[in-house]
Amino acid sequence: MSPIGRYVALVVFMLITLHFILSFTHQEYGRATSISNIKNKFTSNPHEYVPDKYYVPPDFNASKPLHVRKANATMVMLARNSDMDNAVQSVRRIQDRFNSKFRYPWVFLNEEPFTDEFKSRVSNVIDGEVEFGLIPHDDWFPPDWIDEEKAAAGRKKLENVIYGTSVSYRNMCRYNSRTFYKHELMQKYKWYWRVEPDVHFSCDIDFDPFLYMEDNKKVYGFTITMYEYRSTIQTLWQTTKDFLKSHPEYLAESNAMGFISDNGGEEYNLCHFWSNFEIADMDFWRAPAYTAYVDYLEASGGFYYERWGDAPVHSIGAALFANKDQIHFFDEIGYEHAPYQHCPREKKSWEAGRCGCNPGRSFDYDGYSCLKKWDAFVGYQHQPW
Repeated sequence: MSPIGRYVALVVFMLITLHFILSFTHQEYGRATSISNIKNKFTSNPHEYVPDKYYVPPDFNASKPLHVRKANATMVMLARNSDMDNAVQSVRRIQDRFNSKFRYPWVFLNEEPFTDEFKSRVSNVIDGEVEFGLIPHDDWFPPDWIDEEKAAAGRKKLENVIYGTSVSYRNMCRYNSRTFYKHELMQKYKWYWRVEPDVHFSCDIDFDPFLYMEDNKKVYGFTITMYEYRSTIQTLWQTTKDFLKSHPEYLAESNAMGFISDNGGEEYNLCHFWSNFEIADMDFWRAPAYTAYVDYLEASGGFYYERWGDAPVHSIGAALFANKDQIHFFDEIGYEHAPYQHCPREKKSWEAGRCGCNPGRSFDYDGYSCLKKWDAFVGYQHQPW
């Protein structure tokens, strides 16, 4: 080959080599940038986690969750077979917005055996572990010692109140107040996220609420707070005060009494966390303070002689036996249980979650909402859009 030919061949070889080097560098830069963006998606939210809890594994697959750390937690639904369509809709909504990324297991509980159709349809929209449990008879139905004549008279007084005459509703409230976390299928878990049939989740949830609660030593999380019907809990607060006189040691040092009472505990102001959505620590319910409290409530018969709901019972328990900074408001979780909805009040949360809810319809500052009281109690300053 002539000197000119050798020169031309060398130049071509160098150009080809340079092309491959630049191409490889560009691909690696693009990959690094892509991975960085993926990481940022899971860390640039209102709940900043320590960065080393999130990493991109060597076998990264975008269809699988990035984080390997999970809480000892479950999604839970109390439902009947007749709730099947609404149960499937709720499950699919929360799977799409949250659990398809995090893959927490599900537990479904019913006072009657679930049908094969219910189990098949629910399982079909869940990518992960699902268990179906039967509620023990004595945990659901009224105790034998309940005076049915007195209970019937109490129901008659509440004919004009929603569920005021329903025994099954009272069974449900009592069960959710004091027993569901004792079910054999729930025993292996510490955390739960309660989901009701026919509820809506309007925002993407790209952080793990369970890990947020765990890392920040929270015990109870909510999205909506409101007033209870006074006629349904006529003696609940007096019964609570009687319990505290007998067990002052259970009152938390930095409690949230100031949220549920406007006069230092003399009266209950009826504010409660709406418990059809709650993320909570079952070890808190299982602890001596709350256990003694609900056993005391049970002995009074108020679940049946009046219509004590699990929402005020849980709320009073959390407010009295936990420190106030252990209760958390999940603003970024858009949630609706008709007729009320919470839409994120922080614009950045609404945008980050690709929320479909209308902030103007949010229940947060409705006259029947207690969120203003909560804001004042914790010192939150709401900034309107």
